[in-house]
Amino acid sequence: MPSFDIVSEVEKSELKNAVENANRELATRFDFRGVDASIELSGDDTITLKCESDFQVRQLQDIAANNCIKRGINAAFAEVEDTPIHTGKTFSLNMKFKNGLETPTAKLIVKRIKESGLKVKANIQGEKVRVEGKKRDDLQGVMQLLRDEKKIEQDLQFNNMRD
Repeated sequence: MPSFDIVSEVEKSELKNAVENANRELATRFDFRGVDASIELSGDDTITLKCESDFQVRQLQDIAANNCIKRGINAAFAEVEDTPIHTGKTFSLNMKFKNGLETPTAKLIVKRIKESGLKVKANIQGEKVRVEGKKRDDLQGVMQLLRDEKKIEQDLQFNNMRD
């Protein structure tokens, strides 16, 4: 029976490459010359942006987001703090990328699949949702349904396609 998994993961190597590319771009930017600014990646998929002013931190956020998009990471689904944290002479802002589907999101996905009327079964398995059906066309219909869904506020990937 054909099946696939719905997951939400950020590829760590691509995130690291995006941060490195953002730092290269930062080094060449005229408006950041002589300014103490940095873009760093921590182990829990969080990008920390540090700069001397609130406005420049927001510019760093745009640089990081653009480089993430170039590397295939959807930065629109990153959790970004509302206001930068002011410590001493620098402002810092964290962009945290979610890994894994949270239970409410997984339940919403299963609900949408059941409402669609497609002849598939969807089961929550930890931080992923497994979808099984008799026809590949039904599975592809589920993929298209979830790509078009606006209420899901996470980037979804479809992997482990099996026949």
